[in-house]
Amino acid sequence: MSALDVRSFTVGPVQENCYVVGAADAPAGADGLRPAVIVDPGEEAERLLDAVTRLGVRIEAILITHCHFDHIGAVAPLARATGAPVYCPEIERPLLTDVMSWVPPGFGPFESYEPEHVLAGGERLTLAGLEIDVLFTPGHSPGHVTYAIAPARDAEAASGAEAAGDEDTSARRASGHVSLLSGDVLFQGSVGRVDLPGGDWPTLERSIAGLLRSYPPETVVYPGHMGVTTLGRERDANPFLTELRERVPRATVAPDATAPGT
Repeated sequence: MSALDVRSFTVGPVQENCYVVGAADAPAGADGLRPAVIVDPGEEAERLLDAVTRLGVRIEAILITHCHFDHIGAVAPLARATGAPVYCPEIERPLLTDVMSWVPPGFGPFESYEPEHVLAGGERLTLAGLEIDVLFTPGHSPGHVTYAIAPARDAEAASGAEAAGDEDTSARRASGHVSLLSGDVLFQGSVGRVDLPGGDWPTLERSIAGLLRSYPPETVVYPGHMGVTTLGRERDANPFLTELRERVPRATVAPDATAPGT
């Protein structure tokens, strides 16, 4: 299976991480561009569009983990410029469609946007040569989702996987080929804040526990702020997960399973 090509761009005054994600060996189309998705374009739309051009990619979807302003500020201009459909957590759609009603003083202005697709969690998306599981991970915000992304398999493998159903999903998780685009659920040495409207610590803790139980410790986590990490690293060292460590078996990370830099 091929690897992911993940490019990180830290944007805006809140230093939010936006990601352009594609399969590393994805062939270029007739336009000479490789397919990709963009996750959480929070601000600096022109900079992100310039980066897309330099990377030689065609944005086929815009994925949103949650609708706090620092993650959606550039959604409207990117959707308009690329023609890519927007995938938004269903519960948080009103924040995207009336964005300035939810932005604190001193930030913006941002454009509202009506998403083409809403997500509740549990969906399997095939976009831009990627297979994407949508995981419902509330706690930082009520509708937050995490995207578990892996390169798509060839048609023969995909056909067999479709027949395998849940067994295939488990195999993909265990393979180490899946990466998590975690938004504001889990950070390097920290977790998403829960003092904003709709935040709830027990709910967030359950969401993190679900990720730790479902994916191997070497799974790479691309968070919405701060640096790239792994589930195992956070399970074993994150100071906010002390109580959780008592309930989730200790991770065993291979010596060479280190997180890539940003």
